[in-house]
Amino acid sequence: MKYNKKTAFIFAAGLGTRLRPLTDTRPKALVEIAGKPLLQIAIEKIKDAGFQRIVVNAHHFAEQIFDFVEKIDFGVEITISHEKEQLLDTGGGISFAEKLIGNEPFLAYNVDIISNVDLKTFYRQHNNESLATILVSNRPTSRYLLFDTYNRLVGWQNAVTGELKTPFANLDADKYKELAFNGIHIISPKIFSLMKDFKSPFSITDFYISVCSTESIIGYEQPDLQVTDVGKIEQLKNISNKFI
Repeated sequence: MKYNKKTAFIFAAGLGTRLRPLTDTRPKALVEIAGKPLLQIAIEKIKDAGFQRIVVNAHHFAEQIFDFVEKIDFGVEITISHEKEQLLDTGGGISFAEKLIGNEPFLAYNVDIISNVDLKTFYRQHNNESLATILVSNRPTSRYLLFDTYNRLVGWQNAVTGELKTPFANLDADKYKELAFNGIHIISPKIFSLMKDFKSPFSITDFYISVCSTESIIGYEQPDLQVTDVGKIEQLKNISNKFI
């Protein structure tokens, strides 16, 4: 199905186990910061960047997601991709929503990411010859994506255990840039045909690693980027309101 409107996909289906007990009675996407649900923060930021259609995936307390988007007029078209039978993970969630997303490059956005990313500029960075452009930064984490001098993805490494994932034989991780993924990416619709052989649930990161030897996946760094993953209770308590 073809859509002429600029489209975004929000990951909002997760169980939010790290945010318990808040997520014992509601989805992670409706946990609030300064009185505003994470989903509302994401929708407003995406709309302000000029996106006209938003697809939101839902699973955990999905009925609350449906009710929330129906009761508020955000001034943008919102559709729910309901993962009713099972949680499909990030890669599986994208694949499942193919008919809702359409066949133009789209923004994928984790609902629990709060940042000052300039989505208009980021969207313009995507080259149609690339499978995906992913927002990365030089920040401490336990798991890094590895990039070559052209910012092309070549692998993934766990900084704690040393585990390495890459399709390239004998890759020396020390020769590549380590950057953290920030859960925001622009994706070519070509991805849907490449995902046909993947059985859901599966991670989008694992998918990227599996195809990076044949597909161009580019890391983009915003110079002044500030980002917080509000996946834990402590992060919810400490986050600044300046991003909202």
